[in-house]
Amino acid sequence: MKVLFVCNNAYNLGNGLSVSIHNTIRKLREHGVDARLMAIRNPDPHGPQPDFPLGHFKFPIFEPIIYTNGFAYAKIDRKMIAEALAWADIVHIQEAMPLENVVVRMARKMGKCLTATFHLYPQNVLASLGFPKRNFVNPFLRDNWKGLVFDKCSDIQCPTAVVRDYLEKKHFKARLHVISNGIDVPAEPVKAATLLPEGTVDLLCIGRMASEKSQDTLLDAMRYSRHADQIHLIFAGNGPKAGYYRKMAQRLYAKGILKIPATFGFYTHDELHELARKSYLYIHCAWVEVEGLSCLEALREGTVPVIAQGDMIGTSVFALCPESLYPVYDSRALAARIDWWIEHPEERNRMAQEYADSVCRYDNEKTILSLIAMFRQALDAKAQ
Repeated sequence: MKVLFVCNNAYNLGNGLSVSIHNTIRKLREHGVDARLMAIRNPDPHGPQPDFPLGHFKFPIFEPIIYTNGFAYAKIDRKMIAEALAWADIVHIQEAMPLENVVVRMARKMGKCLTATFHLYPQNVLASLGFPKRNFVNPFLRDNWKGLVFDKCSDIQCPTAVVRDYLEKKHFKARLHVISNGIDVPAEPVKAATLLPEGTVDLLCIGRMASEKSQDTLLDAMRYSRHADQIHLIFAGNGPKAGYYRKMAQRLYAKGILKIPATFGFYTHDELHELARKSYLYIHCAWVEVEGLSCLEALREGTVPVIAQGDMIGTSVFALCPESLYPVYDSRALAARIDWWIEHPEERNRMAQEYADSVCRYDNEKTILSLIAMFRQALDAKAQ
């Protein structure tokens, strides 16, 4: 089985989509699937390169905004695309951008089997460009993606049931499969650390500093928390709103609401694991999220989450109890959840181990087997 993964930018270390693609390709190869990648060349000349490399198209006017949000558009090289398609049995689409529009049209003419993963809502893209949460372009872009790309695919991987429900509601035509993007789970479950809220309480928030990630909800929640004076906020990530959030945190500290200055930084994978193990809670505020692997990775280390809940937040499926959820955008409700966990340390430590154990269902080994089964179903259906 030869599977061609098609995406624009697969070499941004701070992008969950990039991490997911490389993990999936690696695991597929370990299971005997010949999986290859067509994407923009890695800007690091000493790093790994895609099997079918494409140039970088710099989008007029919007390129600086696109770049700061960790994305890039590929140049459409029809000769390279034709070479990649001629090699593949299955063409697996990762996005619905101009590159994928051309790939889908050419693949259909060549009679290739087309599948996809739904990695992004239109809101993920438009929020990065400064559009408000609700705007007239969202449905236009969604229908464009649906008609030109996703409805041409026989099967779609939905990372969470929230995504499947969304695609069903919008009448996507493909067979829908709920298959997590998955994470590496150790053979022996992690022993969650026992933490007590005595002295400093570390709250960890991982993610790109961007409007759709809504880290300002956590900062605003400090104004309502009974325990703000002992809370240490740790923001792991970078992005276009990093400076704005730093200023928000500095104002909270200057006003005496926070007694401990918030920490902002970009960390390695191993450093993030260590931060998660030491953190009392993991806070996930995004108002639009297909899955949220950073949350899963924190849970694997035995960190108790508090997750925003809304119609387009797949991350909320990871919650094991009501105290781990709060209504999206509601900073008062988030503060109440944080206070509850601080005031119930025994329950926090009991649930920490439950969360560490719960990630087994998202083990890459299981998700890859489900993905291979989806590919086989698509090929069998194509052959009939």
